[in-house]
Amino acid sequence: MRERFRMKCTSLDTSIGYLLGITYRKLSNLLQLQIKSLDMTPEQWSVLYRISEREGMIQKEIGERAGKDKPTTTRILDLLEGKGYIYRTPGEQDKRSFQIYATEAGKQVIRTIAPIEMQMVEDASEGLSAEQYEQLLDWIRQIDRNVDRLTEKLRGEIE
Repeated sequence: MRERFRMKCTSLDTSIGYLLGITYRKLSNLLQLQIKSLDMTPEQWSVLYRISEREGMIQKEIGERAGKDKPTTTRILDLLEGKGYIYRTPGEQDKRSFQIYATEAGKQVIRTIAPIEMQMVEDASEGLSAEQYEQLLDWIRQIDRNVDRLTEKLRGEIE
């Protein structure tokens, strides 16, 4: 059995949350600089990309897949619709919900931005082997699952 790792967080410099947050903001700012001329933000991009992965999702699913709360997802969907990148149709199961699809203009934006983001990630990962990169993804996913579990536990204690 693997021994459980225990790291004592003694400062922000050893805080996973802090370091991931700093790195996320730096990556987001870098992507923002690269796609600014396309009138797209990283937040809008992530939602549009998720829509293209599985068209016809409802807002709740899109928000979950993009890691956004309901008000943020609504705001972004409204912006994307205003730009002509998505359209909504009444839900098949629930007429109060809407299924969301990318328009041809939205699909063109995806084809334009996807290679930019892929190159950015490749450049930001310089010095990591493919194996190290996959291991990093595994570690981040494990931390994400742990945070989800801890959040649910805390919500249960509060309610």
